[in-house]
Amino acid sequence: MIIVDTSVWILALRSASGPEAITLRSLLDADEVALAVPVRTELLMGARASDRAKLARELKGLPLLYPTDESWRTIDRWTERAARAGTTFSIGDLLIGVLAADIGGLVWSLDGDFQRMEKLKLIERFVRS
Repeated sequence: MIIVDTSVWILALRSASGPEAITLRSLLDADEVALAVPVRTELLMGARASDRAKLARELKGLPLLYPTDESWRTIDRWTERAARAGTTFSIGDLLIGVLAADIGGLVWSLDGDFQRMEKLKLIERFVRS
């Protein structure tokens, strides 16, 4: 399962013929995409009012991932590991990462923070070929 970050969704929604859109459509068709609740929120908050209801309907068909108590304990451990490595991550990125890790999934993002998370062995990334 692949958790697609907001950065990828935005590019795919802006350009239906772009490489991100083509790969995302393929993953959606194969039922390989799950939606982290922070990504859903960011997408709907950033959508034009006239597009929001349609986007919400389209996203409704995806499995929606919510953090559990264990997710928050994992974030605490990750935060400590990141601090020892001299780095930090935003709460949004930590949530996306932990939700992917909770299901053994991959994160597809264009955000460099997820590369740093992967280097710390917190997550695994999906890399479009």
